[in-house]
Amino acid sequence: MGAEREARACAAFYSSRGLAPTVLSCLRCLRHFAGSTAKRCKEKHLEEALQLTRALSEGLQALGEAEARPLLRCVLAFQMEATSSCSSFQKLEQMVTQLAVGKEALLAQEVDTLLSGLALQGEVLSPEDLQSVSMFLEESSLGRQHWQQNLPLLLQRLASTLHWVLQGQPTPGSTWGYLVIKACLQVFQVLPKDVALLVWSTSGKSETLQSLLGLLLEVAWGKALNKDTRLLAGTALSMLVNTAPQPQHGASAVLTLFQLPSQGTGELKFGELVVEVPPVLEPDGLEKLVLTRGVLTCCKMDILSCQLEGLPDKACLLLDVVFPAVCALSREQKDCHYYCFQACALWLQRLREGLAALWHLMGTHVLAQDSELLQELTQLLWSNAETPVEGVSEFIHSSFRLLLEIYHLECQHFQDQERPLYQQMLQRVVSMPWQIKARYVPLCAIVPYMGSQQVLDAYPDLPQHLLSCLSTNHLCPAAAEAYKALVRQQCREWRDGQRGTEEALAEQWALRWLPLLSQGLCSPLPILQSNSANHLLTWTLRQLPATQALLAAQFGGQDTMSLRAWVSVLKAQKSVAGALPLREAALERLSRCLGTREEGVRLAALGLLCCSPNTNQPLLGTEVRLLRHFLPLNLNCDSSSFRQLLQAAVRKALVRLRDSSLAQLRGKAPRRSGPAEGAEQLAQAVGFVEWLLQLSIASLSPGSNYQRKKTALLLLAAVLETCTDTWSPDRKKGQPPRTMATLLSYARQRGCWDFFSQPNLLALMSCLQDSTNEIRDLASELLVRYFPTTFPEPIAQDLFQLAQDALGSPRVQEAEAGAVLMKTILQKSDSGTMKSLSLEAEAALTLPSRGLCFAQHLLHVLQAQYKVARQDLLRAAATAPMHGAIAALRRCLLQVPEVAVSMQAAELVQSWQELLTCLVTTVRDITSLLLGALQSQQGPGADEQAAAPSFAEMGNAIGSLIMLGKGQGQEEEEGDSVLLSEEHSLILTCCWVSVKEIGLLLGGLAELLLSPALPAEVGPLLPLPTLQMATRVFQEILLRCRHWGAVEGCSMGFTKFCAALLNHPDPELQAIPRAVLEQGLEALGGPRSSSITRRAAGFPMLFLCIVSGEAPAQARPLLTRCIQTLLSLAAMALPQDWDQTLDLPQVCALHVLQTLVRGAGLGGAVLCHATPMMALALRGLGSPCWAMRNAAIQLFSALTSRLLGQPWSHRDGCPSEGLSLHAFLGQHPKLGAVLLGELKVATAPTSGGPRLHPALHSILTLLAQLQPGADIAGSPSAPFLEPLLGLAESPIYAVRAMAAKALVPVVAPPQRCRLLLQLAQQLPAAPGQIRSHNAVHGHLLQMQALLGCATGTGGLSAEALHPVALQLEARGWLLTAAQRCPLVRAAFLQVLALLPTSFSPGFPQYIHGTISAELGSLLQGGKSGCAQPQVGSAILHQTMAHFMCSEAARLADSERVAAVCSLLQQPNPDIQLAILSWVIAGEGGSCKEVENALGLTLLESLQSVLQERRDKEFLRLYLEALLHLYRDPLSWSQEASSKLQGSSRSCLEMLLHMVEAECPGPDLLFQALCAASLLLAHQCGDEDTALVERWCAALEECSRSACSELLRLAAARSLQLAGPSVLQPSLCAARPSLVPVALRLINMAIHLLQDEEREVRHEASGFASLLRQSPGELLQDGCIFVQDNVGLQSLLELLLGEFGEHPGTFNSLLQHIPVLDVRSVVEELEANKAVSLYKEDEPNVFAEPAVLAQQLLPVLVQLLEKAPTGSPVHASALQWLEATGPGVLRDLQYCRHCWSQGPAARWGMKALGCAKLHTALAVLLVRAQLVAQVLQVLGEGATVMPGLGCGSQELEQELELVQGLLVQHGLAPVPRQDNAPGELGPLSGTDSSRHAAM
Repeated sequence: MGAEREARACAAFYSSRGLAPTVLSCLRCLRHFAGSTAKRCKEKHLEEALQLTRALSEGLQALGEAEARPLLRCVLAFQMEATSSCSSFQKLEQMVTQLAVGKEALLAQEVDTLLSGLALQGEVLSPEDLQSVSMFLEESSLGRQHWQQNLPLLLQRLASTLHWVLQGQPTPGSTWGYLVIKACLQVFQVLPKDVALLVWSTSGKSETLQSLLGLLLEVAWGKALNKDTRLLAGTALSMLVNTAPQPQHGASAVLTLFQLPSQGTGELKFGELVVEVPPVLEPDGLEKLVLTRGVLTCCKMDILSCQLEGLPDKACLLLDVVFPAVCALSREQKDCHYYCFQACALWLQRLREGLAALWHLMGTHVLAQDSELLQELTQLLWSNAETPVEGVSEFIHSSFRLLLEIYHLECQHFQDQERPLYQQMLQRVVSMPWQIKARYVPLCAIVPYMGSQQVLDAYPDLPQHLLSCLSTNHLCPAAAEAYKALVRQQCREWRDGQRGTEEALAEQWALRWLPLLSQGLCSPLPILQSNSANHLLTWTLRQLPATQALLAAQFGGQDTMSLRAWVSVLKAQKSVAGALPLREAALERLSRCLGTREEGVRLAALGLLCCSPNTNQPLLGTEVRLLRHFLPLNLNCDSSSFRQLLQAAVRKALVRLRDSSLAQLRGKAPRRSGPAEGAEQLAQAVGFVEWLLQLSIASLSPGSNYQRKKTALLLLAAVLETCTDTWSPDRKKGQPPRTMATLLSYARQRGCWDFFSQPNLLALMSCLQDSTNEIRDLASELLVRYFPTTFPEPIAQDLFQLAQDALGSPRVQEAEAGAVLMKTILQKSDSGTMKSLSLEAEAALTLPSRGLCFAQHLLHVLQAQYKVARQDLLRAAATAPMHGAIAALRRCLLQVPEVAVSMQAAELVQSWQELLTCLVTTVRDITSLLLGALQSQQGPGADEQAAAPSFAEMGNAIGSLIMLGKGQGQEEEEGDSVLLSEEHSLILTCCWVSVKEIGLLLGGLAELLLSPALPAEVGPLLPLPTLQMATRVFQEILLRCRHWGAVEGCSMGFTKFCAALLNHPDPELQAIPRAVLEQGLEALGGPRSSSITRRAAGFPMLFLCIVSGEAPAQARPLLTRCIQTLLSLAAMALPQDWDQTLDLPQVCALHVLQTLVRGAGLGGAVLCHATPMMALALRGLGSPCWAMRNAAIQLFSALTSRLLGQPWSHRDGCPSEGLSLHAFLGQHPKLGAVLLGELKVATAPTSGGPRLHPALHSILTLLAQLQPGADIAGSPSAPFLEPLLGLAESPIYAVRAMAAKALVPVVAPPQRCRLLLQLAQQLPAAPGQIRSHNAVHGHLLQMQALLGCATGTGGLSAEALHPVALQLEARGWLLTAAQRCPLVRAAFLQVLALLPTSFSPGFPQYIHGTISAELGSLLQGGKSGCAQPQVGSAILHQTMAHFMCSEAARLADSERVAAVCSLLQQPNPDIQLAILSWVIAGEGGSCKEVENALGLTLLESLQSVLQERRDKEFLRLYLEALLHLYRDPLSWSQEASSKLQGSSRSCLEMLLHMVEAECPGPDLLFQALCAASLLLAHQCGDEDTALVERWCAALEECSRSACSELLRLAAARSLQLAGPSVLQPSLCAARPSLVPVALRLINMAIHLLQDEEREVRHEASGFASLLRQSPGELLQDGCIFVQDNVGLQSLLELLLGEFGEHPGTFNSLLQHIPVLDVRSVVEELEANKAVSLYKEDEPNVFAEPAVLAQQLLPVLVQLLEKAPTGSPVHASALQWLEATGPGVLRDLQYCRHCWSQGPAARWGMKALGCAKLHTALAVLLVRAQLVAQVLQVLGEGATVMPGLGCGSQELEQELELVQGLLVQHGLAPVPRQDNAPGELGPLSGTDSSRHAAM
């Protein structure tokens, strides 16, 4: 700490001088700078010190050198310690320069003294010294001057240090060697003239530099393991070359360097330096990359382009030496692909720089059209274009751009008119499938040179391809860049041609691109919609603002997609223009968007409200009002992404409010706003934040559901982050403004923004007891980050007691809650609070650190629980399970920063060592106890088995423990129950969860305490014996545990443990994982008495954890050793007789290999071993041993996933994008040879007939997942074509089918038509020409696969396929009965169906006639050319029926449609099922004529089908098809009603009887109820009241919470189908008899809107949406389906407006307010009974009775107030009051008595988190308010009621008193003056969305 010492001396020196205050302030800032860890804090303190230095500068100039020296020396000392940060060093350099004005000589002297000290300290420079050398060379002029004068000494020290590092290799992850080479590089760069004398001059030759050159070569040749260090050595060598006085000398030296790898050892002559060439230790080819990249990075252009001596004429380094090396690297170095392609991009950059020099040298083109150089270069770029390595795509983009730019410059220079490269490249792009990302990069590069029109003419499908790409995140950026390049070029061309105004440009743009953007913005795919808006729309509006009007006009519809697109356009316009004033119509539409059911539309509208390009732009009053209406309605949304995006949007609004308010307070508001507007704006901002705070806090009640609490916490986090002045040093963004205190003071003066009040604190504390970790952790984070540093002492004590109790709970959630509580208490306590807690006396009195004290206490708790477990594990599992205490220790030790700091304090090291050793010993004993208990062994001394026990053995062991725990006398015969008893579950939970927590704890401790960042002087907190003990614990868990959750948790910990050990500098620690790996490999290959991999899930994970711990940047020797050993083991021959009950070593090896391949931590590191593993897997598939085959197919599957990456989205069953076969084979050429070899073996002719090839199907599956590539001569995929075509003859159907799919990626798109023609010609032209039915079928499948891809996006045209169609026409007999195989006929028809527009005019009629004849003869009972039924005939008939349907829909021909309807009415089940399935699949949706005709046919036959009931499945499909055809209410016509005339009532009765009396199963019941509702909706008359009643009763029965989800969904959908039609006549008193039914339906809808399934709620909200619209509006604009809560609100408004006077309305609403007994809940809390392991599930976890009761209260009050005196409503209220009033009063008095004296400490804090109590109290308060309102409305007549004895005023006073008491204890929200936060918004008789928009 030299800087601190200098600072003390400096302070003492200046303390009595005049500059003392300023100097001391400056020193204080520098000390704070040195002591801070966060970069922002460092910068802040350093900036303050710099400002003070400027003030000091003048004062120091007047002083002498002796008086200025201490301050200069002090700042230089701080500068010396800041060499790890360039920005800090620069600022300190400015300070030093400022202070030394006029005293430059003194400063130079001090710098010399300081830097001379570095070189004198020893031969070897430390990493810190090296950083100082580098920084002073780079940033300090005086530093450079010093090292220039002392260059020989510096070179000597660098050489000595590098020699020592290469000999010692300090640690695998050490940067020591890197720093030495960096210093060498900077010396060569900064002091070139001085270094040149030592290299190139005979007289100045330096032996030191000569040895340094030799050491640099050793590093480049592989002496250093670190890849980055070797690459830097190459750059240093190139920088040394740059010192050459003549370019030819430097070029000669580079040429010699490049020749070294091929010539081996010898001498290198480098200028005048001569060194021995070191041998290549491990020739990995990286030495070529090191030299090439180094030369290209920094070698001077005159050296690269000068003519080389000794080589052919006009040869130069860049073209004749470096480029061949680059090409070779790209072919050979597959594991360094990023650096290889970086070298390629660098080569092109250098070529671009040196074009003029190369033209001068060569006198001709560098990239001549037919030159070998251009061909190799383009081949290099295309070959690597699909490389999936991260970062390579940027190099590809720049390389294509540079290539075309160089070509363009050459053509210009040599005045070439023909430029064929552009056309060739464009043709290559067009020939590639659209799914390949690499095609769009060269496309962008071509556009500026060819022009947009020429590109689009050559590639007409481009807009559609871009749209397809936008639906995939993988392809979206490339497609967006292509769109921008084309539009940018079009704009440039239009403007250069001066083709009119901006509006005219917009019109031109719209002709080409408006359909694309419109389709994307209106897409039902959310990803396509958002990508179109984010990537294209905003950019388009910036480029062409005039397009806004065209876009807005495009999206004027009322459907959801138009609304979403319209909002996206407005949002983009706002981001471009800054402000967006909305008129009344736009506001009305926006409010509709905010209330719609679609989350995407709501979020887009919310984003429009909240976003702004300027953060200080205030929210408009309209925006605030809409937000106040929107947020309460969206708190309980169950989409996680919606909640996150909601928080982000609200945060933007809060930032705008904050920044605009601060601008107003600073007087920097926009000039157009006056004082009155400014005050109003401030009041609005403060009021909105206060409202949002209260809304969030009120929503945190334990009675709220998870969704509401999570959203409220996120909103509260946004409020606290935005509107408090809490500084978070670890955050780069989101810090509070410096003037935040001004706004806080302003708000608090007005009684607002009391963020840290007691009610808010209690609300968050209730969340700490939540059953979900998301709520607990987020609440704890908010408390720790924002609330005051310590809890109030009484709260801390109660919370601590609650945490103690929770740690003893057997429930995992409660124990985890206890752990979170303990961590939070530790972070929010000081020493005073600690003393008040009931900690262990010894710990509290003697330990100085809070963290140490707390950890000691938790360790005592754990040891006490372990003691109980040793005596009676059953009792311990029920009352003192250990997993809670272990989790608390893990959180307190690993997640509390203060604890990590205290571990580094020197005075506490011994105490921490003792505690951690004791902790590891304790968890070792616990592990042995628990795992031994499951093996009927007890205690740590039990013999360890080699493998985990079986389930039966564990069951017997647990049974013994239960008998021991209960006592022998209580033994019972329980029979063979299939369910685990409570005791079994208790013990299993205790064992597995504790073991999992132990693994996480030990791994986290190692990661924290073995970090290289820890200061060395602290000493090891985990000594070697402790680490070895922890290793044995991990081995024991992974080898003896079979519970996957425990293994997974332990594996995470063991991976961290191994990573910490392997990256530690101590060789002994590095050796621990290696030894475990060797033991595992030995155990794997050795004999065993039991199965390992089958009975212990953890054994393969042991290997994965160890090899995953290796540093990714280093070589992976453990992984290589592990895989090679496993490959050798798995390849061993199987023994002649093996025991089927044991795992063979070969099988075990395959399972471990599969685990390694699937391991996410290894990434692509296993891919270099992919070829031998794939070969092994394919051999294993043919093994005679089932276990071997099973393991092999799993390994093959894992390898496929790893090689191809994650599966992308699929469309129509085909992969929509992915890796092409060409790129796959280019990346893995050896693997391609393996696959091709297996294919050739499978297709080779055999003498004994066909044979099975077990690996064949797997290979075909792999090939089928790839994509087609471009059409390239000599493509590596070409050899696969012949074997795949040969597999068409395979006798196995699955092989033929998969071979057809595998053929698609082998055939390039331009070659498809030729191959299709070839396959069609191979089909037999006549019946006698069939050689093999299998071959014919296989060829047809291959044609079908090729046509399926060719007719999709960008497929072949009808004209191109016409020759193929002609060949098929000539073979039309394959469709007739002359072809005896039905499967061949079906395949032929499927091929014909893919060519509908390519046939000759008469052939489609021939097909139709043939099919009609076939089906007609079938339906007439005749035989279709066969003597008896054939296998596959059903498939043929279904295919024919599908074809008839598709053709009818395509042609919309009435004759074809009638034929399909006729087929549907015939009794053949195969044909009927085929047509029904075709309808349900929605394939006829494009043709309304077909749908209408089929719907009428189904209605006509409905009665007979219901009467016959021949088959439940057929009836289900029939009803489902009927419902699908009439899914749109407008599709029902008068003709449909006439078809049912006379049978409608009969059908309805049969369907209702099926629902009521039969048990048809949930699926059929769903369809029957919906079909009944469909009929009822269109046939509801006065005479159908009884049927309506029955229908309503059926719905009520199905909508109960206890019913299955499918039945509840049926009830909700039925309500939407028929509810509006049934309810409409009851409105306006048209049919009073239906009013009770209407109330029941609305009541049911309110209930279903609380359902836990989102789909059920959405269907119920559809019912509410339809009721909001008038029939005329429905037909005109379509119905916008509203969000669930908006639907609930509209139903309540409907009740008020239409049914307010009906007596049943009041009672029906009261059904939703439950009657809960507060007293029983409190007594249950007081009893504090032992909890069982599992809680009883709630029937509906989404429902919130308390929230609903608060919503219903204002409705009930308005019902009372609107009703006239003496009305039936008042009579109902009086009856309710008589029944309820006395009980409500008693409960209020009980609450007052219970909480007026304060609840008992043991349950008071528990009550804070009790959802049942909160719900009961909230409902009680609502009922009490309603009682008070009833008393007030009914007047004196109600006060004389027996048992009540009080009036409304007395009751209100009692209510206010009780509510105040509950608020104090956090059991009720703070009462508000305006609408309570629980309310959904204003209720009135008008539409709420319109109300919000006013």
